Amino acid sequence: MSVLSGIKESVQQVAEAISIAVGLEVEIVDNKLRILGGTGFYHGQIGKEEEDGNLEGNYLYARVLRTGRTQYVEDAQNYKGYDTPVVGNTRLGELAEICTPIVLKGDIIGIIGLVAFTEDQRHIILHKRESMTVFVEKMADLLAAKADQQASLENAEVSRDEMSTVLETAHEGIFALDRKGYVKHCNNRAASLFGTNKGDLIDRHISDIMPGSPAIKVLDTGRGYIENEEIFNVGGKRHHFIVTVKPFMSGDDIDGVVISFRDIEEAQKLVYNFNTRKIKNTVDDIIGISESIMLAKKQALITARSNSTVLITGESGTGKEMFAKAIHYASARADKPFVTVNCGAIPENLLESELFGYEKGAFTGASEKGKEGKFELADGGTIFLDEIGDMPLHLQVKILHVLQNMRFDRVGGSRSVMVDVRVIAATNKDLEKLIEEGRFREDLYYRLSVIPLSIPPLRERKDDIKLLMYHFLKKYNGFMNKSIERFSPDVEALYMEHDWPGNVRELENAVEYGTNMAFGNVITMEEVPARILRQEEESERFRNLDRPLAEQVRLYEKEIITKKLKQHNGVKEKVAKELGLSRATLYRKLAELDIN
Repeated sequence: MSVLSGIKESVQQVAEAISIAVGLEVEIVDNKLRILGGTGFYHGQIGKEEEDGNLEGNYLYARVLRTGRTQYVEDAQNYKGYDTPVVGNTRLGELAEICTPIVLKGDIIGIIGLVAFTEDQRHIILHKRESMTVFVEKMADLLAAKADQQASLENAEVSRDEMSTVLETAHEGIFALDRKGYVKHCNNRAASLFGTNKGDLIDRHISDIMPGSPAIKVLDTGRGYIENEEIFNVGGKRHHFIVTVKPFMSGDDIDGVVISFRDIEEAQKLVYNFNTRKIKNTVDDIIGISESIMLAKKQALITARSNSTVLITGESGTGKEMFAKAIHYASARADKPFVTVNCGAIPENLLESELFGYEKGAFTGASEKGKEGKFELADGGTIFLDEIGDMPLHLQVKILHVLQNMRFDRVGGSRSVMVDVRVIAATNKDLEKLIEEGRFREDLYYRLSVIPLSIPPLRERKDDIKLLMYHFLKKYNGFMNKSIERFSPDVEALYMEHDWPGNVRELENAVEYGTNMAFGNVITMEEVPARILRQEEESERFRNLDRPLAEQVRLYEKEIITKKLKQHNGVKEKVAKELGLSRATLYRKLAELDIN
């Protein structure tokens, strides 16, 4: 898109203003000879190309674009280098013209033409040539300034978006403080760690958020610190963080500080994961003995033998990335890179440069050295395109081109980069439905799904649930330095029958929660996440609707009394009083409903 295209409305407004001021028709084109604004005849030509778009031609506008000098045509009808438009079989009566380049920072970005169609208008051009030239050159400068302003605004927005993306993709909470210690910027992670939103943190003093933090002293000393353990009590809540503080300077003056912090439990968990993780993820790391998961593991091993593209489908949390890694590490590319790109997590305006890299100066904020993209980083190995269904259509074309030719252009580059990568894509969406809706390219779908691999949801592999429960229990026992031995029978039964909409990821979260909350050596119903209990209650009620009314009433009574007994720690007198029952009636119902 040309620079002037970004200010089309201003271009048309300037064309109309010039025409009213000087009494001539006006045409404004960009540096590709595309008409962006005009009056009279030219208004109807907006969007079309002047001089057939031939930039190398010898007509007036092409010459002005090349030379950058204002030119005059006093007798257009007899001037060989003038492209007089023809409408139907009628040659338009253009008699004379002043043609001025629009110059921005030494580059010609377009042309303003003042055109005479009548002898009176031609008289204006011939006899007021100097004043007309000065005026139209001022208008050209005005348009150039407007275009520069718009480009600066767009660059500022891109820089802001890039900075926002950097802040939001950081796993740590981040505060940027001004010279007086007030929060001017923060990310959503910071708000999450304090259990609030960004609006409640911006413009607050850091001593209100992190009372007693040494960060405030950095504003005076200019000496930051790294990974300091700090505890804050705010609003009755205790926050235990690992904090790093660095000042940012303007010359010798301290302009403010940046604080990055993370929850200490997460930091400990990260250390645990680094210490216990395996260098390679193999098929053996995928926990499960059910027929469906064993079949998927067998298909993964067979798939690893080739270099063909793989499309892994399955619900969220089923372990699609683990299968992608298993395929890679079982293949001949195992000693080469495995690079993951989450197509749904990266903003659309940054995804192209993330995938394909960029050349130096490709956009504002681009590194002076340029940057390699994920495809280059994966050269010789495997690139895993997770959530491929979220990829924008215009990038789907480039992905298809890479798959077909194993080459691509960096953003802002003109040289093709060749790579040797195996592509494994994954999605939890119905790509065929997206194709019908016009949101996914059919040709890309067939190119990706050369080898389709479907991962079964957890509800279809019930035999694996108990195995996974104890696998995760062992993992979090080690992480939390606990020695929980088992799950109570009712928890095992509940987890075996639960539908697990979040699949293995949801099960792991439930076990982690239980390991955190348990005091003894058994995870009981008290340590089951409330969300799962609510889902099971709703499912149970739905299942009970098919039963006779008397039985539904009996089950509902049992549920109410059981909850009240738990609420009052088994004190039956309190339960009877709250439910409006005599003690004898309560005991009778306990026996009838088989409540222990």
